[in-house]
Amino acid sequence: MTSTYAAAADEGGLTGLVTGLVEKLGGPGAGLAVALENLFPPIPSEVILPLAGFTAGQGRMSLVGAIVWTTIGSVVGAVALYYAGVLLGRDRLRAIAARLPMIKLTDIDRTEAWFARHGPKTVLFGRMIPIFRSLISIPAGVERMPLPMFLLCTTIGSLIWNTAFILAGYSLGANWHAVESYASIFQKLVIVLCLVAAAVFITVRLTRHRRVR
Repeated sequence: MTSTYAAAADEGGLTGLVTGLVEKLGGPGAGLAVALENLFPPIPSEVILPLAGFTAGQGRMSLVGAIVWTTIGSVVGAVALYYAGVLLGRDRLRAIAARLPMIKLTDIDRTEAWFARHGPKTVLFGRMIPIFRSLISIPAGVERMPLPMFLLCTTIGSLIWNTAFILAGYSLGANWHAVESYASIFQKLVIVLCLVAAAVFITVRLTRHRRVR
C-alpha cells in the first residue's frame, strides 16, 4: 500500500499534493482536497475520489466516511463560488457582457430566463459534468438562487458524482489510477462539445451581422 501512495506522490504537482492530503489526513484530507478542487479546477477530482476509495479499501478510513467527507468538501467549495457569484452580481455581469464582442444583452436576458425556469436541475446535473461542476455555482449566485435549494441540489449532485468515483477506486484497489483515464475521455468529450457549440454560436452571430449590414 505504501508503495502505491509513494508512486502517486512521485507524480508531483497537484496529484502529489492531493495524495499527500489523503494519506496524512484521511477523510478530512479528502474533503479538503475536494473543496480546493472546486476553487481551483486544475486539481483533479478524478484523482482525489478514486484515491479516497482506494484508501477506504485499505482500511485507512471507512467507505461511508470517504463519501461523507468528500461530499462536505464539494458543498463547501460550491458555496464559496456561489457567494463569489453573489458578489459579482447581475449588474456587473451585464456590464461585462456589454463589452464583449458578439454578446448581446438579450443573450443574457434569455440565459437568465432559462436559469429561472431550470436553475435547480441545472445545478443538480451540472455537478456531474466535468468543467461545469465548479462553474455552475457562480451563475446560481449571480441569480440569487435560494440558498437552501442550491445546497440541496449541490449536495445530491455531488453525492452521486463522488460516490461513483469513490466506489470505482474502492473496487479497483491498486489500479485506482485507471479511473482517471476514463474520466479524461469524458472531459475531452465535454470540451469538444463546448468548442462546437461556441463555433456554431459565432458562425450564426457573424452570419446575422452580415445580413444586417
